[in-house]
Amino acid sequence: MSKQIEQIDPRGPRFGAAIINIFSIIIFFFALDKTTEAIAVSLLSIVWVSFLWGTLLGNSKHPFGVFYKKVVRPKLAAPKELEDSRPPRFAQLVGLFVTSLGFVLLALNVPFGIAIAAGALFGASTLQAYFGYCLGCQMYLGLRRLGVIRG
Repeated sequence: MSKQIEQIDPRGPRFGAAIINIFSIIIFFFALDKTTEAIAVSLLSIVWVSFLWGTLLGNSKHPFGVFYKKVVRPKLAAPKELEDSRPPRFAQLVGLFVTSLGFVLLALNVPFGIAIAAGALFGASTLQAYFGYCLGCQMYLGLRRLGVIRG
C-alpha cells in the first residue's frame, strides 16, 4: 500500500519565503558591522529554528504555514492547484544547511560569514516569494531524477 503524499497550497511556502526574505535582509545588514553582529546571530538563530521546524515537521505544521492556513488563506480564493509537499520540505532542509553554514563561517572567523549566509537566503527567498521559483525544490527534483532521492 502506498503512502498518501501530502498536497499543499503552493502559496503557503511562498508566504513563508517572504517572511524569511525580510529576516534575511535585516540579518545581512546587522552582520556587516561587528557592533551589531550579535543581533544578526540572534536573528539567524530564529531563522535556523524555523528551518529545523520545517525540515522535521513539514510546511503545514510550520508556524508560518499554520499562520498562512488560519489567517491568510481564508481571505484568498481557493488555490488553482495543489503541490507535493516533499520538494518544499526539502527546501527547508537546504535553508537549514545554509543557516548552519553561516554559523560555521562565524565559528571559523570568516569575515562576513553571517552576511554571506544571509545573502544566500535573501537570493533564494526572493526567487521563491516573488517569482515562485524554489531553488530547494528544483534541487529535490534534480536529485530525484538522479535517483539519489526515492519515492
